[in-house]
Amino acid sequence: MITLRRARIADAVSIGAVHVAAWRSAYPGILPDEYLAGLSLSRHAAHYERAIRAGAGVHVAIASGFDLGSRGGVPLVVGFVTGAPARSEARLAEGEIETLYVLDDWRERGIGRRLMHCAAGHLAEAGCASAFLWVLRDNPSRWFYERLGGRAAAESTIQVAGQAVGQTAYVWSPIARLAQATSSAS
Repeated sequence: MITLRRARIADAVSIGAVHVAAWRSAYPGILPDEYLAGLSLSRHAAHYERAIRAGAGVHVAIASGFDLGSRGGVPLVVGFVTGAPARSEARLAEGEIETLYVLDDWRERGIGRRLMHCAAGHLAEAGCASAFLWVLRDNPSRWFYERLGGRAAAESTIQVAGQAVGQTAYVWSPIARLAQATSSAS
């Protein structure tokens, strides 16, 4: 069974592990192998712990039940999303979905859609009338955002490990478009 909830401080290490695993899975051939191998679980966990303590909009997808036999039924963070009012340097809409990651073994189950629904709700409650996110241009999963009605609105290049990497911004304006696109899974 998958449940979604607001992240707790105790989730930070698991969230960091999902982040690292998702990058290592999604970005070979897009980002340098040395960079991906050097991703730090402790650094990511500390980042998410600070965000959760600060009250950021971090939501997790938790798997529990008999399908986790080797974990003895202990709940497992299998995905997460973060959203907040847009950072000033990247403002294409009022709210920004900063991260969305789901472990490979848990993809294609509607978890990403449900997490995006949580982010849309959180941003709307924070008074954001629109939302956007950046995705690496060569990310093989960027179609997901298009299927949710995201409109490609900007292109840019960022530096990752000294390498120029293209990215695309997807926008939902009004934010109700994102909420409606994800409502069937909530």
